[in-house]
Parts: sequence; C-alpha cells; structure tokens
Amino acid sequence: MAISKEFKAQLVKQYGGNSKNTGSVATQVAILTAEINSITLHVNANHKDHSSKRGLYKKVQQRRHLLNYLMKSDIESYHKIVKELGLRN
Repeated sequence: MAISKEFKAQLVKQYGGNSKNTGSVATQVAILTAEINSITLHVNANHKDHSSKRGLYKKVQQRRHLLNYLMKSDIESYHKIVKELGLRN
C-alpha cells in the first residue's frame, strides 16, 4: 500500500533536481500521485475500508491545493508536471 523508500528517492531526484530537494512543489505532487495510485488499488480491492478512503480523499485534496498553487505561481512547470504525471486530461 505504501510506496518504497527507493521509489520515493527516485521521484525526489527526478522532480526535485537533486536528492535533497524534497520540499519543491513538483516533488510533493509526484510523491502524492504515487501514494494516491497505491491507495486507490487498495481501496478498489477493499471497498469497506473507510479509513483508507478518508486518507485517499485527504491526499487528493492536498495534491489539488499544491497544483492550484503551482498554477498560480509557475504555469510552465504546472503544465510540465501535469503532462508528465498524466493528470487532468
């Protein structure tokens, strides 16, 4: 259900520029997207797990807020991250 440390480190390096830049908005969106995809598989298999559904909704909302911030502050990187992660068709 959770993503591995190695995969998270790979996402940080890919979207953050280096292995220490975990706070950039693009990195946070990429990590949240991986976690959302993982939890979605769990929720689809276990439809009565309401606490996981609530956690999924919270992560989706957090990603939405970060994407809105990115859209207001840097539209080019917003379009880039949305295209790379396959969000908002």
